[in-house]
Amino acid sequence: MRRVEEAGGGRSSGERPGSRRARALVALAFALLVIGGGCVTRPTEYHEPPPLSAAERTRLNLRVFDRAWEIVNDKYFDAALRGVDWRAARERYRPEAAKAADDTSLYAVLNRMCAELKESHLAALAPRRAHELRVDRRVGVGIRWQIANGKRVVADVVPGSPAATGGVKRGWLVVSRNGGPVLDTFVSRLGQPVTYGFLDQQDRPITVTLLPELINFDRLESRELADGIVYLRFDSFDHDSLKWLNQQLKAHAAAPGVVIDLRDNSGGNGFALDIVVADFFRQRVDEGLLVQRNGHTHESHSFNWFSAHYSGRVVLLTGPATASAAEIFSHVLQHYGRATVIGQRTAAAVIYSQSYSLPGGGRIQVPTIDYIGLDGKRLEGRGVTPDLVLPPPSLAELRSATDADLAAAMNALEGAKTARTAETR
Repeated sequence: MRRVEEAGGGRSSGERPGSRRARALVALAFALLVIGGGCVTRPTEYHEPPPLSAAERTRLNLRVFDRAWEIVNDKYFDAALRGVDWRAARERYRPEAAKAADDTSLYAVLNRMCAELKESHLAALAPRRAHELRVDRRVGVGIRWQIANGKRVVADVVPGSPAATGGVKRGWLVVSRNGGPVLDTFVSRLGQPVTYGFLDQQDRPITVTLLPELINFDRLESRELADGIVYLRFDSFDHDSLKWLNQQLKAHAAAPGVVIDLRDNSGGNGFALDIVVADFFRQRVDEGLLVQRNGHTHESHSFNWFSAHYSGRVVLLTGPATASAAEIFSHVLQHYGRATVIGQRTAAAVIYSQSYSLPGGGRIQVPTIDYIGLDGKRLEGRGVTPDLVLPPPSLAELRSATDADLAAAMNALEGAKTARTAETR
């Protein structure tokens, strides 16, 4: 799985209103946002609050803990809480939470308690991470890496980021940071330069000092490949990405095929999912079954407003970081034979959730609606298995310019073209 330089977290499919009319109205509003403009939160750096006294810290810890426990108890999609004795969990973890010295320790306790339910999309987000998700920016230098054979390999460099302008290349090994080991607990800050030690593709040492910026790590990338095939990458199901994708598909309506790269797509908004699914069909299609806490169920389906209705061949690239709405999207297109899925099995983190505020600026994400796939089974814990399963890239492949997944996608599209040509003879 690819990892962002600073500690990251996935998005989730958003909770939906209860009635069909309400869902339709909300989806229409979202569709209008896709065509028009969205609300923008001005990106800012997170600033630590003033230190608390020991007594203040304990009081805040207990307020946060009790509220988090209560939200899970009241909102979790399974009223039986998966058979877990949630009250006993409260008694077990509350004393430890009270003693936490800071937010990092407190939220570690909360997440250990949440882990008792063994469900994705159930996580407590400390104030810093909650702030970063709200503004869609993290302070960083723009490096994404992947670990292979115990080595950190630069897998992606955000265009226009300090790392990109500093000459950092995909395939370099990350060997040090500020003269020491590369620890995931490191937090970049604006105005504080960071010095990285790398080994380039020829294993030559390179030292680069970079000044962190507020960065949106989600990528939007479009480029033409051989034979008119178009490569499209988007990393989240949100307003900006879906508007961009809709425009790209309309602009390349005559393209014989598209490769959609979901390998770093962590999911997003459920209504965005409904709208983008419609971009690949002429008619409304069912997407699966949604199950609420009270046991009520309803069919989820695509919304065909302003859709691109792209009719060419489609290949989806997936991997362990493909999660949530991106998994449902892959499942739906695979189920209807609308796309060939190539790569590795997805994250198996597929459930609708809602985010709730906590005292002190943190948030807790709670699964509120279960999802049953078009095959009648949960995708949670199972994920999407590609039509063509490929092994994880080797260290040598990561350090080269080779993208085996993309090459396989091009071969699949070429094979489909050849087969179609033979059928018409």
